[in-house]
Amino acid sequence: MSAAGADVVIIGGGLHGCSAALHLARAGVRALVVEKNYVGRHASGVNAGGVRTLARNEAEIPLALAALELWHHIGELVDDDCGFESFGQIRVAENAADAAALQQREARLQALGYSHERWIAADELFLRVPALSRHCVGGLIALRDGAALPYRTTAAFRRKAENLGQIFLEGTRVLGIRREGNSWVVDTSAGTLSCRVLVNCAGAWADAICAALGEPVPLEAIGPMMLVTLRMPRFLEPVVLGTGRPLSFKQTAEGTVLIGGGRLSRVDRGLETTELDFRELAASARTVRELFPVMRGAVIHRGWAGIEARMPDEIPVIGPSSTAPDVFHAFGFSAHGFELGPIVGRITAELITTGASALPIAPFSIRRFAGHAPD
Repeated sequence: MSAAGADVVIIGGGLHGCSAALHLARAGVRALVVEKNYVGRHASGVNAGGVRTLARNEAEIPLALAALELWHHIGELVDDDCGFESFGQIRVAENAADAAALQQREARLQALGYSHERWIAADELFLRVPALSRHCVGGLIALRDGAALPYRTTAAFRRKAENLGQIFLEGTRVLGIRREGNSWVVDTSAGTLSCRVLVNCAGAWADAICAALGEPVPLEAIGPMMLVTLRMPRFLEPVVLGTGRPLSFKQTAEGTVLIGGGRLSRVDRGLETTELDFRELAASARTVRELFPVMRGAVIHRGWAGIEARMPDEIPVIGPSSTAPDVFHAFGFSAHGFELGPIVGRITAELITTGASALPIAPFSIRRFAGHAPD
């Protein structure tokens, strides 16, 4: 395949772009991925790596459960286990109000036919997380959830896609797109590309593609912050999430502890830089100290933030363009897109090759933003 004549051009080399390329290759469709930096540079390579069905928006649950099945066989898909471990995820209740909210959610999901989230009382909670502070009263658990290594995962999807013949152009910026006849022409810093189908996986920069297509969206670039400690003796297996206050907390196989939860840095999207907010990081540290007394002796090694896209309703845009033929979107995952990567790539490939997806994606249509006025 030549760089100038792919069937599909995918803009964006994050996990969703790499996954789309891989699933298209498995369907026999030639694809070329254009990435302005390098694969996994922003959100896909630096997130917490949560493989989470727990606490999902109801619209996302069918996709998250389908993705989880792929995660449990990820080596068969990409020839790499991606560092995936399945020790479960637990959303902790610190008080009666938290407990009521979690039990109401469990009842709501059961009414919808879902059983993947289960309330556990304090005795089971402390058996599963013995290091947790004894003021906690219970939690909601998703037993098959877990975590993986984000950059390793993104690289594995890219490597498998390349092995199947797909092309990746890194350090290449998209300068413009236009329709010529039945084809799309993509002007880039490395030359002009032509293709039959265009896929927008541009993450925090996806709204520029949408604007060029005449369908502006209210996308916000955010920079969720992470902290990591030096190695500590093993004290935690499940991933622990907060309920009344933001927290994502896990210990890696190497013993380091990752602390996240959605606290945001300051983002300069034009310069592609982030500036850590140390007051917010201090609040994260206080939460961790209160929930895990063992962490009072922990040493923070470093902090960082990756730039990604958030939509006003906190769910992504997945599906065809509302204004342009042969264009498909997959962006706006609002700080919880990593687990969905394997299945969103498959959905994108299905839409391109068959015109439909077996999974319910109507809630993610870009049409819900019709009439949005561009900034």
